Amino acid sequence: MATGRPVAFIYDRCATRSQGLLEQRLIGCQVYAARKEWVLRGRWLDLGDTALGTERPQLGELIDAMRAEAGRREVICLVHSWGRLAHDNSDRLAIQQRLAGAGGYAATTFDECARDVLVGVRL
Repeated sequence: MATGRPVAFIYDRCATRSQGLLEQRLIGCQVYAARKEWVLRGRWLDLGDTALGTERPQLGELIDAMRAEAGRREVICLVHSWGRLAHDNSDRLAIQQRLAGAGGYAATTFDECARDVLVGVRL
């Protein structure tokens, strides 16, 4: 049974060299997590070409870290907006299902939550 304050794992991706907006989104995530009184576990960023595909190394590491923490506390992949996971709805649902399979869920700084994404749903 999960106890204690939820744990937030911040994720973002950026394919461009200009990372000013990326830093603003990350700060926004940190402020949001602090306001919710979530424990921050770190930031995972896929940059350049790895930010574009569905196989993202940093996202995979984040999911592994969430899996290791799940069960002890509520675990949340915090993103600025759903587009930070994927712009394509089916790709985003697949990522949300991977997060659910690791025992967690995704949430945005706009108070959106994918807590109810079913692990067994087929795309």
